[in-house]
Amino acid sequence: MAVAALCRRFSGILRLPGAASSRLTHHVLQKEVAKVELLPPCAALHVSFPLKGLEEFFDDPKHWGEIEIKSGDSWTVEQLRGKSSGDLHKLWYVLLKERNMLLTMEQEAKRQRLPMPSPERLEKVETSMERMDQVIKEREDALRLLQTGQEKEWPGEWRYDFLGRVLWYTFKEWPIPWHLNRKHNRKRFYFLKNVEHFNRLRLEKYLREQCKKRRRERETQKKLLKKFPHLAEKSQS
Repeated sequence: MAVAALCRRFSGILRLPGAASSRLTHHVLQKEVAKVELLPPCAALHVSFPLKGLEEFFDDPKHWGEIEIKSGDSWTVEQLRGKSSGDLHKLWYVLLKERNMLLTMEQEAKRQRLPMPSPERLEKVETSMERMDQVIKEREDALRLLQTGQEKEWPGEWRYDFLGRVLWYTFKEWPIPWHLNRKHNRKRFYFLKNVEHFNRLRLEKYLREQCKKRRRERETQKKLLKKFPHLAEKSQS
């Protein structure tokens, strides 16, 4: 009995500091909660109108049924080069959204067997996207040339094949040295002298085809100007 009473006395003494500390902690937390200021309600960030749905794939309803719609010109390379990478990233998705809308309108016009209003808009958007891709590639090539000194995306060099054609050979990683690699040694990066005559004939054929192509383009332009003289006057003005 004496041992039990002594244990209860010690347990009561040990519980006192814990209870006091818990009451003190609770009092401090109540003061900190009283100091907290409630923030005003904030709305989530949206990059587009949340109420719109599939109608974003269609043009403005006020343009439906019209033959011609006024639109700006396509982006030039000089204009795109003056923009930052972040602006190009945003502009790419704007053009992508516009292209999807125009493609939808084109298919809808075909379904209804009606002419699409101002179909040149699709060509302008696609031209702008191609030029933007060109500008981004130029920046990547310049950065790679500055960092690694390589002009191409994958290192390599210009080599001849067995027909005398100049081709870009891309370097590859092999698990064995090149002088022990039978597959690599079977490739011939040279041509014999009797092939030079055929190389000259191939070059002559290519130049002749280019000359015929330019002549056909000039003749086509003359026929169009003769058939539509009013277009020639607009282009000169």
